[in-house]
Amino acid sequence: MGALLAFRFALVFFVFSVLSLTATSSSVSPQDLQIVSAERRIDLTSHIARVFLTLKVENTGASPASEVLLAFPPTQVKHLALVKAAATVGKRKKKSYVPLDVSPKVLPDAPNEAQFLSISLRNPLKNGETVLLEVLLVLTHGLEPFPAEIGQSESQLVYYHDSAIILSPYLIKEQTTYIKTPSNKVESLTRVEPTNRVGTEIKYGRYDDRHPYSYAPIIVHFENNSPFAVVEELVREVEVSHWGSLQVREHYTLVHAGAKHKGIFSRVEFQSRPGFSGVSSFKNLLARLPPRVHSVYYRDEIGNISTSRLRTDSLKSELEIEPRYPLFGGWKATFVIGYGLPLQDFLFESSDGKRYLNFSFGCPLAETVVDKLTIKVVLPEGSKNPNAVVPFVVKQHLETMYSYLDVVGRTVVVLEKENVVPEHNSPFQVYYDFNPIFMLAEPLMLTSAFFLFFVACVAYLHIDLSIRKS
Repeated sequence: MGALLAFRFALVFFVFSVLSLTATSSSVSPQDLQIVSAERRIDLTSHIARVFLTLKVENTGASPASEVLLAFPPTQVKHLALVKAAATVGKRKKKSYVPLDVSPKVLPDAPNEAQFLSISLRNPLKNGETVLLEVLLVLTHGLEPFPAEIGQSESQLVYYHDSAIILSPYLIKEQTTYIKTPSNKVESLTRVEPTNRVGTEIKYGRYDDRHPYSYAPIIVHFENNSPFAVVEELVREVEVSHWGSLQVREHYTLVHAGAKHKGIFSRVEFQSRPGFSGVSSFKNLLARLPPRVHSVYYRDEIGNISTSRLRTDSLKSELEIEPRYPLFGGWKATFVIGYGLPLQDFLFESSDGKRYLNFSFGCPLAETVVDKLTIKVVLPEGSKNPNAVVPFVVKQHLETMYSYLDVVGRTVVVLEKENVVPEHNSPFQVYYDFNPIFMLAEPLMLTSAFFLFFVACVAYLHIDLSIRKS
């Protein structure tokens, strides 16, 4: 009996060892990949930093690789708003891009608390094969104003922190980094030779044979007077009516997130010297609205704001708005933009009989960061089984709203997302079931109310309530 138990234990141990060995041999360590060439272009011309990465990755290991890792320092991850990756297929005129999935990845032995994202390849990369990847990184709140406070006539200077060497878990054979600034006014920069600056472009590299997790911190101090427009909170209400209209109301809490204004604001100086006074402030914004927009209004707590201009054509609508006062660093403004849209441009019916709303996510204001975005899609009364399809991760929940003549209330699909940038302006869909009989509910309710009212009037006129002697 003891020999039988020992044999079973040895058999189980052997199977477990084989499975472990198989799992280990099928996984690919970072040492099995290397980056043959890397080019990084960092665009700092606005308050939103955009990083364009071109990576040529080669598999030098024996096992096929199904993913490529991107490494980030912990201080940069909190500013990361969007990551897109694509594989380049073909050459020159026949070149095309295949989108790839990007997801978080945890490596327990990562040095200096580095964090990772995993790019999933469509086809496993075999030994000796290469793949060309294009990666877009969008970062917000990554430019630090310095000095933190400036006067009305001073230009705004900002710090940008990064590394001259691309942080990566792989060996990089050769790499180059380019940083583009809004102007050629650069106060100072960290030099990691070879470093060169020509006009508005700073070049770091070429650097050869950099080992994994190499890092060379740099600081660039430069002038940036672009509008630091940040919407602290935006609530977009999209109300669907099957009677032919789509009503949109947008509630904004806007702030200038640049260097705070110091001293007293002089309206006379601001208007008499427009090219010099208030160069870091902004007094107008552009909202890109859908085509065929109508019934547009722009107001705040005081009332209607008349300083707005609407331009429309068959492809787009642009609303240029001006707050009641120019916005300097730290100043805020709250306002509401509302408009109507034809329902047939946005509401459709799927092949399975469901109705769905196809609308744009994000913020209509150009080149604006939204710290917290809430989209409320108000469906008609009687809608059932709502389901939202969004091309990125958002928080979702349902609410119920009551309006005029509602009995059971209207279903509201609520979508919430933080750190929203213009690249999030993508279409999303809300699917739901709807019985057309519910469209007759309110007309029948009104008809019944009027009918009962007239019946009550006729009855009152024909009833004799006087007291008579019998």
